[in-house]
Amino acid sequence: MTDNCLFCRIASGGLPAHRIYEDDHILAFLDLHPIRAGHLLVIPKAHHVWFEDLPEDLATRITSCAQRLAKRMKVLYKVERVAMFYTGIHVPHAHAHVVPMHHVHDVTSQAYLSEDPDRYATPPQLTAFEMERIALQLRI
Repeated sequence: MTDNCLFCRIASGGLPAHRIYEDDHILAFLDLHPIRAGHLLVIPKAHHVWFEDLPEDLATRITSCAQRLAKRMKVLYKVERVAMFYTGIHVPHAHAHVVPMHHVHDVTSQAYLSEDPDRYATPPQLTAFEMERIALQLRI
């Protein structure tokens, strides 16, 4: 835990949040700038900057919590889909966003939307050669 981390301060109770779920290891609370009503964050209480640095059991705990909350959101908001994603853009503390999706582009990058939010510009497709090169680099 660090004193200058916004999410560490929320996790320790030093800053207020609309808490949805909490246990000894994780905390879920409403996002202050939601994409849609119900948009929440699930964070580890321990300070980890990047999601790929999370211990596997902690990442699993976050995902399991997000799944339970997503099921509740589907009923509450009458949506077919709930998105979960890690970004880490604004706060350097691993955090998963859980967003009830009322529109197919609720979590789409603005870069791919045209003037009409119901139209989506598909990114260009890579060649089969380039796809295979990338796959070879990423395989574990």
